[in-house]
Amino acid sequence: MSGVENSVSQGEIADELAAVAALRRLADQVEDAAVERAMRADWGWPQVAEALGVTRQAVHKKHVRRLIAAGVELRRR
Repeated sequence: MSGVENSVSQGEIADELAAVAALRRLADQVEDAAVERAMRADWGWPQVAEALGVTRQAVHKKHVRRLIAAGVELRRR
């Protein structure tokens, strides 16, 4: 370990990790809202997936249940 790593307190490390977790939650919330907005605007799974840089299957798996529960009418293509 370098001297810099040793000078970081346990509290600072915990704060940094908590910040990372908070950013991940925020990113998920922003993604959820953007995907819902796209699907309500009649985008298809392939368009959303391409915009997010993931596969169609990945975006579908992550969002389909929440979108159905929110009453979003999904395209069947």
